[in-house]
Amino acid sequence: MGVKRFSDIDVLTAARRRIVETFDNFQRIYVAFSGGKDSSVMMHLVMEEAIKRGRKVAVMFIDFEAQYAETIAHIDEMFALYRESIEPHWICMPMLLRNAVTNYEPRWTCWDETKRDAWIREKPLGCKTERDYPFAVPGMEFEEFIVLFGEWYGQGELTAGFIGIRAQESLHRYCAIATWEKKGKTFGGRRWTTNIVDRVFNVYPIYDWLTEDIWRYHARHPDKPHNGIYDRMNQAGVKLSQQRLCQPFGDDQRRGLWLYHILEPQTWFKLVARVNGANSGSLYIEEKGNITGYHKITKPDGHTWKSFCNLLLQTMPKKTRDHYVARFKKFIWGWHQRGYTTIPEEAPPELEAKCWAPSWRRMCKVLLRNDYWCKGLGQAQPKSEAYGTYIRLRDARRAEAKRLEHERKKQERSQRRLFDAEAVA
Repeated sequence: MGVKRFSDIDVLTAARRRIVETFDNFQRIYVAFSGGKDSSVMMHLVMEEAIKRGRKVAVMFIDFEAQYAETIAHIDEMFALYRESIEPHWICMPMLLRNAVTNYEPRWTCWDETKRDAWIREKPLGCKTERDYPFAVPGMEFEEFIVLFGEWYGQGELTAGFIGIRAQESLHRYCAIATWEKKGKTFGGRRWTTNIVDRVFNVYPIYDWLTEDIWRYHARHPDKPHNGIYDRMNQAGVKLSQQRLCQPFGDDQRRGLWLYHILEPQTWFKLVARVNGANSGSLYIEEKGNITGYHKITKPDGHTWKSFCNLLLQTMPKKTRDHYVARFKKFIWGWHQRGYTTIPEEAPPELEAKCWAPSWRRMCKVLLRNDYWCKGLGQAQPKSEAYGTYIRLRDARRAEAKRLEHERKKQERSQRRLFDAEAVA
């Protein structure tokens, strides 16, 4: 893990220098914009440099349908403010998203055409759909789309995608910047960049900002718009560190689900009708223990952790149960390979929290948390079939292009030899 090194310049100056350096070195640039406080500050800074240079940049906003109306209004405002200097990509397509508030619909699809009558709102005029991107397939994952968008937009040129993440927000985001494994995967050794695919790099210009820095920027630049939903969050008494925006049903984001019916009741009524488990999720997500799987959990009288795990599995729909069983088998097999002949009932909590020891209690926690991809067991989300199909098609196109190029060069060599022979004759 990297070591923090403090410099003698403020974070705003450092961010501007990173942005200048990016514009100096990359032919194509786009901004991944969510409408949140961090990406708004980042977009203002990027556009400041783009306007100074007279360059246009692409702005990618993926509309999840289930967003605050204030967020959509802010996106409109930002796109209008910078319309002369951006290539807008307001994307509304059926995309598979995590739903951590129920086991009956562990994933849901935004902008699902089969559920159009239940849409939270209509698509905005001029938005882009899967028909606008050759790599896009309805039902693909968000994480796959953003990588493929960068590759498609870059067209083989050196491409930078500005991402508004901050290391303060989570250990996962800190690791995106600090881990030594990034060696060789950065642009010119800049730790605030990451090579994603081919000649495409993510750039994190505000990675070292604190939450207070974000709001200090907004306070000192009142002419720069920010998302008004944060003002409502302040009025509701939400701490600055807890003010998050995203699709509301994810494993982490669901903790803010209860805010919807306070901040935007009209949006909330539509969310309840649109997504399975939204209401119960908002009611109980702040609870601790067995109801959400957070902190200390208990097993029923007369049960072991193993039998409690099997009891929880029996209460689930077959499709969801089969998914967890397959993941648990993989988890158990992996620890067998490390020398565990049997999985213990429980291990020291500190070892379980660090994923350093297996236990049936860990598996129970995964089920109680609706941890669909079993991240609590050290597992990750796999690539979807749509992504695999695209990769195969892309590789086939590249192979065909290489073959045609080889044939063209072969014909040129033959023609040159023929010309030389005629010249000698």
